[in-house]
Amino acid sequence: MARTVMVIGSGGREHALVRALAASPRKPKILAAPGNPGTAEQAINIAVDPMDQEAVLAACREHGVDLAIIGPEDPLIAGLGDHLRQAGIDVFGPGQLGARLEGDKEFAKEVMATAGIPTAKYHAFSTLDAALRHLDSATPPYVVKACGAAQGKGVAVCTTRAEAEAHIRLCLEDHGFGEAGQRLIIEDCLFGPELSVLVVTDGQDYALLAPSRDHKPVGEGNTGPNTGGMGAFAPVPMTEELCHQIDAQVVAPLLAELVRRDIPYRGVLYAGIMLTSDGPSVLEFNARFGDPETQVVLPLVKADFLTMVEATSTGRLADFLQGLPDAETGGPDGWPGRGMTDWRRSAVVVVGASKGYPGAYEKGHALGLPEDLAEAWTIHAGTTIKDGSLVTAGGRVLGAVGEGLNLDQARARAYELLQTIECDNLFHRGDIADGAKRTTA
Repeated sequence: MARTVMVIGSGGREHALVRALAASPRKPKILAAPGNPGTAEQAINIAVDPMDQEAVLAACREHGVDLAIIGPEDPLIAGLGDHLRQAGIDVFGPGQLGARLEGDKEFAKEVMATAGIPTAKYHAFSTLDAALRHLDSATPPYVVKACGAAQGKGVAVCTTRAEAEAHIRLCLEDHGFGEAGQRLIIEDCLFGPELSVLVVTDGQDYALLAPSRDHKPVGEGNTGPNTGGMGAFAPVPMTEELCHQIDAQVVAPLLAELVRRDIPYRGVLYAGIMLTSDGPSVLEFNARFGDPETQVVLPLVKADFLTMVEATSTGRLADFLQGLPDAETGGPDGWPGRGMTDWRRSAVVVVGASKGYPGAYEKGHALGLPEDLAEAWTIHAGTTIKDGSLVTAGGRVLGAVGEGLNLDQARARAYELLQTIECDNLFHRGDIADGAKRTTA
C-alpha cells in the first residue's frame, strides 16, 4: 500500500524534499503544507499554517497522512514533531527536546562542552551593558550570535568593535530578531573553509549524506551581511582522515550525549563545521535539513529517499543501511553511509534573491521560468501565484540547480539556467562554487 506523506513547510528545502519523494519508485501520495507553486507540480498543496499544531494534525487526519517530514525549524522547536507522534503519525524530525540544539545556541554549546566536541569558546549575555563590556576585553574579529533561531540572519562576523556593538544592539535593544535575540553569545572567530554535514539518524544508528558547502554572505567574495544562503555545492571532496575526524569527534559524541540525556532524535541533524588548522570545529547544529544545501545534497542520493525517511522515522535505520551499496558509489572510506550518495557526480545551486535582501525588498514581481531539464531545474523558495501568474513572494525567491559529472559542469548548468529566468527584480552571486577545491579538503 502506498504511503501518504506530508512535507511541512513552504520554502526551497520543502520543494527539494517533494522532488526527492516524487522520484521514489514506490510512488507515494505527497502533500505539502502549505507548499508553494513548485511543490504543487508534484504534490497536493494544503493551506495550513505549520505553526498551528492542531490544524496540521487535523489536515493529517483528513488526508490519511501516515508519515510527516517537518522542514522548517520553528515548528520543530515548538514541538510539532511530538504533537504528531502522540497522534500515531510517523515523523521525520526531532521532538522539542532535540530541536533545542537549534533553538538555543547556548544549550548547544553546553551539550558540545559536555560531549567534548570541538567548538569556539564563547560567553553568553542577556543585558546590553554586560555584552558591551565584554567587547572591551575581546579582540576582533567578533562573532555575535542570537541564541535563538533567526533564519540564518542572527549571526554576524564583525571585523570592528562598532560592527559588533551594532549587532548586539540590534539583538538586545532593537529586538531585531524578537525573542530569538533576547539572549546572545559572543564567541571566538574561527578560520578556515566551512562544511555542512547532514546526519540522518533514528537516535541509535546514523548515516551521513554528501558534505556540502553553503555561501551565506550576500555579496561576492563572501562580503556583506549573512543570509539564509546564496548558493551551495556538493559533494565537497574529503580525505579519509577528515571523514574519521568528523565522525569520531563530532557526530558520534553528540549522538551519544543525546542518548545519555534521554533525548530521542529521529530525523536529520545538520552540523555546520569549520575546517580549522587544528581540525574540524562545530559552528552550529541545526535540527533539520539545511537550505539551500538540501537542494544539492538530495539529487546525489541514490538510495530510495522515501524508504530512508520511513526507516528513520520508525527506528529501523539499521535495516535500511544494511542494504546500501558500497564501493560503487565512489565515496571515501570512513564516511558512514557513503553508499547513500553518488560521489561521482556534483550539484550546484545558485539562489536568485529579491533586490534588497536580506534587508527590505519588494514582492509581487513577475517571474518567467524555463522548463525543468534532466540536469538543470528550478527550485521554488519565495514564489506565489497572484491573479493567475507566478510572482516573487520572498527574499530568496528561487534556486537554479545544475547537476553534472563534475563541479564545473554542474556550476555551468546552474548559471545557464539562471540566465533564462525572466524577472526584473532578482540578483544573485556570480561566484558560487567558483574556485572551490577540486581536490580533497
